[in-house]
Amino acid sequence: MDFNMKKIVKDAGAALSRVVQLTEEKLGTSEKTELDGHFENLWERAESTKNFTEKIVRNTEAVLIPNPGNRIEDYIYEKIEKKRPSRLSNLEYLGIEMVEAGNAFGPGTAYGSSLIKVGQWEQKLGQTERDFIGSAGMCFTQPLRKFLESEMRTIIKEKSLLETKRWVHVNSKLIKITFNTVE
Repeated sequence: MDFNMKKIVKDAGAALSRVVQLTEEKLGTSEKTELDGHFENLWERAESTKNFTEKIVRNTEAVLIPNPGNRIEDYIYEKIEKKRPSRLSNLEYLGIEMVEAGNAFGPGTAYGSSLIKVGQWEQKLGQTERDFIGSAGMCFTQPLRKFLESEMRTIIKEKSLLETKRWVHVNSKLIKITFNTVE
C-alpha cells in the first residue's frame, strides 16, 4: 500500500482545524462567519417545507389508516418491497356481519332483507374506501415521501457541504493571519 504521509497529515490538520473552529463558534469564543441573507432565508424555507411536509404525510396516513399497527405493517411491507396484505375495512366487516345476520333471520322477512341490503351497501362502501386509501397513498403521500427522501436529502447534504467549506475557508483565513503576524 502506498501511504502518502503528507496528505494524511494535511487532511488530519484540516479536520482538526474544522473541529476547533466549530467548537469555538459553539462556545462563543470565536466569531461565526455570517452566511448570505438570501441563503439563510432559503434554508429557513427549506426547513419549514420539510417539517410541514413530514407532518402532512404523517397526518394523512393517520386519517387514511387510523390503526397505528396497520400503518407500521404497511410501512415495513413497503420497505421490503413486498405486496402488503389486503385487509378488509371496518365497513366491509360490518357489511359481512349484516348479511350473515340477514340470512340468519331469513331473506323473506322485512328485518332480514333490510339487513342484507344494508350489508351489501356497507361492503360496497368499504371497497370504495379501500380504493380511495390506495389511490390517495399512490397519488398524494408517495410523491411527498419521495420529495422528502430525494430532494430534501440533497438539500441537507448541500448545506452540510457548504458548512464544511465555510469552516475550511474561515480556518484558511486564520492560518494566513497567523503567518502574517509571525513574519
